[in-house]
Amino acid sequence: MNSRSLDDVIVDPLTYATAGAYDALFDRLRREEPVRWTEPQGFRPFWTVSKYNDIVEIESLPTKFINEPRLSLHPWEQEKAVLAMTGGKPNATRMLISMDGSDHTAHRRLAQGWFVPANLRKLEQGLAELAKDFVDRMEKMGGECDFVRDVGVWYPLRVIMMILGVPPEDDELMLDITKKLLGAYDPEFAKGLSPLEVRAQGYKAAAEYFGKLAAERRKNPTDDLATVFANAKIDGNPINDLEMISYYLVIATAGHDTTSATVAGGLLALMQNPAQLGKLRADLNLLPGAIEEMLRWESPVKHFMRTATEDYVLRGQQIKAGQALMLCYQSANRDEEIFKHPSAFDIERSPNKHIAFGHGPHLCLGMNLARMEMKALYRELLSRLGHIELAGHPSWTESTLVCGLKHMPVRYQFTRAAA
Repeated sequence: MNSRSLDDVIVDPLTYATAGAYDALFDRLRREEPVRWTEPQGFRPFWTVSKYNDIVEIESLPTKFINEPRLSLHPWEQEKAVLAMTGGKPNATRMLISMDGSDHTAHRRLAQGWFVPANLRKLEQGLAELAKDFVDRMEKMGGECDFVRDVGVWYPLRVIMMILGVPPEDDELMLDITKKLLGAYDPEFAKGLSPLEVRAQGYKAAAEYFGKLAAERRKNPTDDLATVFANAKIDGNPINDLEMISYYLVIATAGHDTTSATVAGGLLALMQNPAQLGKLRADLNLLPGAIEEMLRWESPVKHFMRTATEDYVLRGQQIKAGQALMLCYQSANRDEEIFKHPSAFDIERSPNKHIAFGHGPHLCLGMNLARMEMKALYRELLSRLGHIELAGHPSWTESTLVCGLKHMPVRYQFTRAAA
């Protein structure tokens, strides 16, 4: 494989959606070129960073490696189209995950209180009830379902929409927006449109929906995150509409899609490792560790980009100011220098210092909520499940950003009925 074709494989969404292809590629990169100058056809060049310690180093230096202006991979033609549409701005939105410095700190503080453990504990009963509802739904399907389509996407979606303040009747719209924004490169979701057209549809639908929701919450405030964002102020000044819509958007999409990917990917890993599944079913006290291993194993956010603000030497490579770096989180979570037997799925792995939630100031705001909702669902499911196996071939979303299962047919039996 020559240099050019290897670079093209790194940015190909099919690499991320083909079982085994990603790990084979990045196992090689960690061994041979852990910091690789990458020049794919149709993309602006960047450094591919594949090892754990290098990513932690970069994430620990937020003034030297910033999130703006290039947060994720897109072909150069699409980047130019966004610049044309926005009057020269690199992004159509202004999300928390793309902010830097004091700007990021101030905006993060708006929602941070909602995700601290003391506040999340109030949700435990509601999560348990919701998990039971979805496992009941699965039981009523008669022993076969597409776990992703029927359960895996809907449960985390309803959790985050409950916190945000979106009613259940709008869940389908929220899922459609998520698919358009995070799955725009997947032909199944794109339906013949270009990724730029698909994402534009998603942004338009989100702006219309959340604009109306914000107006309603200003008139009739309630105890939800929608009200917080609608009335948010920084230094006494209301945040602008772009920032407000962007905040709604990142919570409503990334806030559930990453958890959906881990819920489904974790179940697939358990089915593919029946000894681990048996061990977990026999002792649900192992759930916290199992969930950490699911997060390491799945690493639903495959990459984020950073841009160097000054020259910097990383693992002997000279990074120049203005150059971008692709931080490959799943590869880091397979790093042989950090994890013993990293290609083994081990629910009792300890320590498990995965960086599925990132590292540094951009550590995922909703990580404790994600752990709680996964624990609630798996506790309910595994306490009632007698047997589960694949009933067909699983398939993954074609995306270099958030790549999770999109279909997973399963066959199962319940041994304990709902209480």
